[in-house]
Amino acid sequence: MRKAHSSTGMAIAFASIAAAQSLDDLCTVEYVQASLPAANYLLGVVPNVDSVVASTVTNASVTAGEGQIGGSGFDFCNVTFSYTHTGLDDTINVWYYLPSPDQFQNRYVTIGGGGWAITSTNTDGSGLPIGLPHGAVSGTTDGGFGSWSAQVTDVLLAGNGTMNDTMLLSFAYRSLHEATVLGKELTSNYYNNSDFYAYYAGCSEGGREGWSQAQHYGDDFDGLSIGAPAMRQAFQQPVHIWGALVDTVLGYAPSSCELDAINTNLTNACDGLDGVVDGVIARSDLCRLNWNANQSIGAPYSCAASTGGGYGGGSGAPGGGAPSGTVTSRQIGGGGGSGTSTPAINGTVSAQAAALVNRLLDGVVDDEGRQAWIWFQPGAGFSDSVGTYNSTTGEYEPPSIAGSYEADWVNYFLNEVDSEDLDISNWTYNNLRDVFLQGMRKFSDSMQTTWPDLEVLHDNGAKVIHWHGEADPSVPTESSVWYQNSVRQIMYPDLSYEESFDQLNDWYRLFLVPGAGHCSPSATNGTFPDDILGNLIEWVEGGVNPTLLNATVGGGPLEGTRQDICSFPTRPQWYSNSSLPICVYPDQDAIDIWFPALTSIPVPVY
Repeated sequence: MRKAHSSTGMAIAFASIAAAQSLDDLCTVEYVQASLPAANYLLGVVPNVDSVVASTVTNASVTAGEGQIGGSGFDFCNVTFSYTHTGLDDTINVWYYLPSPDQFQNRYVTIGGGGWAITSTNTDGSGLPIGLPHGAVSGTTDGGFGSWSAQVTDVLLAGNGTMNDTMLLSFAYRSLHEATVLGKELTSNYYNNSDFYAYYAGCSEGGREGWSQAQHYGDDFDGLSIGAPAMRQAFQQPVHIWGALVDTVLGYAPSSCELDAINTNLTNACDGLDGVVDGVIARSDLCRLNWNANQSIGAPYSCAASTGGGYGGGSGAPGGGAPSGTVTSRQIGGGGGSGTSTPAINGTVSAQAAALVNRLLDGVVDDEGRQAWIWFQPGAGFSDSVGTYNSTTGEYEPPSIAGSYEADWVNYFLNEVDSEDLDISNWTYNNLRDVFLQGMRKFSDSMQTTWPDLEVLHDNGAKVIHWHGEADPSVPTESSVWYQNSVRQIMYPDLSYEESFDQLNDWYRLFLVPGAGHCSPSATNGTFPDDILGNLIEWVEGGVNPTLLNATVGGGPLEGTRQDICSFPTRPQWYSNSSLPICVYPDQDAIDIWFPALTSIPVPVY
């Protein structure tokens, strides 16, 4: 079992470090300055000793949520400092919570961000407390973006037509690595202890960042908790254009009320496919095989007038930051609804709406009908296609994507222009496919984050818990399944499907959370992980391989019931004589449904 071992580092003050016992002794500017990594400990990185700020925090509380435990009575040293790169006129800030010596349990954890932010930490320190219940130092970075609330789009362009490649790579993978290396050395010097475990935790963009670290720096961590990773950005952001584009091409923009009726029909039809009717679609794979939106044609719907607000459960659903972070309504992906006032409406589901939903669920295609990418699982809703009501014409129109993350991707990253406008009214399906290809060519070594050969990580002995809500409307669940399968195929090419998973599951497990949304619970009666980082720690430090991920039902008649989550590719199935679902290998059709042939993309998609 590998532990984090520091080099000699700064030799000064080690005698006093060994003697220091209390938080009051350790949490001073002078002591932290003496504990900083030396200049060029990480080649080209020079800490600014004079920038150190240290303050004592006592009896702090951490709120549980989003798969992480909480607690109270935490004492820690709140530390920030900056560093520069040799030869560059830059300043990068890093922020660490260092538990009091009596609460430190020989652990360090780097946290990730959300949206276009490299960190979920804001001026109040939200995000950093994730490590405190586990006795871990927590660390993060501002990426050199200028403030803790800045996003990469604030600094990505030096000017229209000019990409700031330094900021791009900082966001893509480099700054979190530097924060980790500096944080581990700070931890070693601060506690005079070079023998501790190093972890990573993040969801959404933080999940992509986790894979960026695993792929580029496989020996930095002993374990990584990676949730709903917004990886494969060439597909992840523009896939949210698909909903509005299908509206446009088919010439029909449904109301949220009509789409709700279809979603209700879908839920009723697919709920029991796992063997129990509980309001949760736990087998979205079987739903895709057995349900067709034509079944909902003629279903009645009726909705009262609305004074504003978008479609519920939209692609900006909460939960996109690191596990303890606070997120906005515009996290990863599309806008998810009109937000305009709408009149009362009633009617029956039309054949046009059914055809549109079938087109969505089949995934992104080009003008020739060849598949380019996948879409969201049944149960995630259809927020990207919700029409905007035009009070002048009295008609619903395809939603605007101006100001969305997908517009940011096309404008800032692909076209290198500072704009939030994007008009797709004249696009065909080929235009969207071409956006995918442009992003693949331009960002294959940075924002794609899909390198499937994890040999360094594996040889290092690290463990990965990768988890994803099955009803995620922001990052397609199938995206995670696709990446894990790429890793399996690349690393175990000569083994059968089940044999290769037996090997892979020794160090990398994927868990699909039934009914869960984006980095958070969604279905009222659904189950959700209790303590993902804790499960990871048990695996790394105690050798407890999580064949099931600990989880509890959050509502309904089974509220509080333990209902653990199956490790993919096994899926949950209830039987008449079972009080809990059984994890079973699905039939071949239910396996194959996750892996369509992407015949519109001329190169491998990992």
